[in-house]
Amino acid sequence: MRTPRRPRLSGERRRLSPFVVTGAGGEVRPRDQRDLMERPFFSLAKTKRLTPIHYESGGVQVHVQGFPEHGMATIWDADILIWAASQIVDAENAGLQTSRFLRFTPYQLLTAIGRQTGARDYRLLKGALARLQSTVIRTTIRHGEHWRRHQFSWIGEWEEMTTAGGRVEGMEFVLPEWFYRGVLDRSLVLTIDPAYFRLKGGIERWLYRVARKHAGRQPQGWCFDIPHLHAKSGSLVRLSDFALQIRRIAQRQSLPGYRLRIERRGDVEMLRIQPVSYPQCLVDNRVNGIGTWDARNVDSIGTSHAGLSGLRTHGSQSSLWDSKGNPARNLSNLKDSNMVEARRAVDNPRPGADTVPPSRTRRGSEGGGE
Repeated sequence: MRTPRRPRLSGERRRLSPFVVTGAGGEVRPRDQRDLMERPFFSLAKTKRLTPIHYESGGVQVHVQGFPEHGMATIWDADILIWAASQIVDAENAGLQTSRFLRFTPYQLLTAIGRQTGARDYRLLKGALARLQSTVIRTTIRHGEHWRRHQFSWIGEWEEMTTAGGRVEGMEFVLPEWFYRGVLDRSLVLTIDPAYFRLKGGIERWLYRVARKHAGRQPQGWCFDIPHLHAKSGSLVRLSDFALQIRRIAQRQSLPGYRLRIERRGDVEMLRIQPVSYPQCLVDNRVNGIGTWDARNVDSIGTSHAGLSGLRTHGSQSSLWDSKGNPARNLSNLKDSNMVEARRAVDNPRPGADTVPPSRTRRGSEGGGE
């Protein structure tokens, strides 16, 4: 058996210690980054979007720009970031050293986010990585005392590892420091239901993330007016069409763990989101029987009815690189992760950490402030 061709390290990868993802991705509870859940960072359409997003609320600004070749990163592409955050949190909880520089197999990633593993799925994965890399974000969220604006792309660089015959055996990518810091902060990460990956519509997926972030597990839930939700989504559809889609989602009751109810306050249409009772271990369950959507754009990730193929890689990830696994976390390794302060243990927020004091208004609130 021929040895896979090792990619020559360049850019940031030369100075970062790799975090090698091992094991089956479905064994790790999915987790999302709170800042990404409540603001419009992604296109909600399956077609290419070139119109920028500009959102401002409470003094916080988010500007997202896609480029003509690939278009803006979509909410389906964001599944890759959810997967990366989940792997980092799980390793940190185990006391292992992590990094913004991830090494993994396409099989690990695709199966963890409910995708099939055929040749078409791998092609879609590469399209998603290209969009994540070419999308530029400028934001004032989590700015420093003197620095007001941060600019980055969702992925700094990525590369595939192939055999001499061209078979893809592994992949690498580098996450931005802004995202990585947010994942390491215990208060900025929430578990999500694995059934999220089954949601097919862009607005439907976005609404689940809003529900998880704002309503959380509060018995009283949360209430938004529809115009505020429309602005918060960054969607290009008209307000009337957006409201119609929200009503349809509420009628289907398709958000896992939440019930939706349309209300009216005078002339204003409202959406109330309330959590339903579900087992505490729900987020630990593996995702089976994933539905797929029929992508119309061959560069979109999400989808395929293709069968299994040789792209499946069942072996341990550590066999693809000269690595002895991820070392235990210690302060001497901080220089490799490009962090300037000691890492904090990462886990799910303690019960009630995603709640808002009762004194805060719930009508169109940003839920926890900016």
